[in-house]
Amino acid sequence: MHRSSWDDLKYLLAVAESGSVSRAGRHLQVNHATVLRRVSLFEDRMGISVFERTPQGYSLPKENEPLIEAIREVELAVRSVERIIEGGKAPLSGKVRITSTDTLCHLVLPRVITEMRSEARELAIELISTNAHLDMTRLDAEITVRPAAELPDHLIGEKAGAFVFGVYRARQCADAGGETWLGMSGPLSRTAAARWMEANVPDSQISGSADSFLTLREMVASGAGQAFMPRMLAVGDGRLRECAGIAPQFSVPIWVASHVDLQDVPRIADVSRLLVAKLKEQHALLTGGP
Repeated sequence: MHRSSWDDLKYLLAVAESGSVSRAGRHLQVNHATVLRRVSLFEDRMGISVFERTPQGYSLPKENEPLIEAIREVELAVRSVERIIEGGKAPLSGKVRITSTDTLCHLVLPRVITEMRSEARELAIELISTNAHLDMTRLDAEITVRPAAELPDHLIGEKAGAFVFGVYRARQCADAGGETWLGMSGPLSRTAAARWMEANVPDSQISGSADSFLTLREMVASGAGQAFMPRMLAVGDGRLRECAGIAPQFSVPIWVASHVDLQDVPRIADVSRLLVAKLKEQHALLTGGP
């Protein structure tokens, strides 16, 4: 009986998910010839053809979909082992990767992380700024700090604060009916404010959009239109003024969370608790209130 290791199977999964040997090579950080060789060796050893080769790339026949699904399950098991090993280091020492939105990474977390480091000198923190949700199953990060109505099933965490949203326009813009709006794209399109706009603001009134509240703030300040944004971004910015009463005031919890496999790892649990405590001290800043 032929046996396969994860090192064999990861090449098949990368090709199946990317549809291309070259893209799979970039993902695995090897050249395309290595991917081609490993896939061919697997197929020869097992006596099967996993993929159909076409001018457009590699396609997966329907009858081989269960094989790739089984490989995905192997990947989850391997990543689970890696997370447990990676997390089992001494508490509050070593490197911890934290991912968060650009708003929090620019305005809140640098100060919070500096305070955390003053209490844990052996702790090194890598801060990953992205509005996209990283794949926590692949160890892209151990901890995420995210505004969200609720956490997905694979994450567990604690509320550490909240964003409060308002509608803002440039200070020099006059109040007028039918004001031009700026919308939210990318990950921001899933917010409650974006859903309210979809139901209440006609497309003809939306002149543009952005996938970052930091970018929206600058667009609003330039006079491009009015937009929802966290109050913490606008309060104290003399270029902006709040447009009260034209839309509901939304708020969304800010979570400090980790993958469920890491919840009992002492180092991750301790860093998460410290991070929650430090963020709660920033309540006024996060809410844009007193």
